[in-house]
Amino acid sequence: MNCLAIDYGKKNIGLAISINGIISPINTIKNDSNLIENLKTIIDQYKIDKLFVGISQDRSGFNTKTFMEKLKNMLDLSVEGVEETVSTIEATQIFKQNKNNKKNLTGKIDSISAAVILNRALGQY
Repeated sequence: MNCLAIDYGKKNIGLAISINGIISPINTIKNDSNLIENLKTIIDQYKIDKLFVGISQDRSGFNTKTFMEKLKNMLDLSVEGVEETVSTIEATQIFKQNKNNKKNLTGKIDSISAAVILNRALGQY
């Protein structure tokens, strides 16, 4: 089963895929009027069977739940919410442990967070 995890944000959407159990962050996409079409393209490209959306318990959680419901209505896929508390902190630690250049963190952190969310969803700790 191929899966896609989404770290939903106001400006950027972090994405990670799992193909044959191997999790990889992929490029972020903009949260704009093309969001759903861009997601459909990625779903087709990677032959995604299931979506996981990171849900937080803070104020942004409401917007994310609304987005998740929109996905459920627009896509013919299983869509599940996954607790994402501190996923960005975990992603930052992973990024630093791999000795990546800190100036590149901004462009990649959302997708690394999505990989953390997908790891949680699939139970691969």
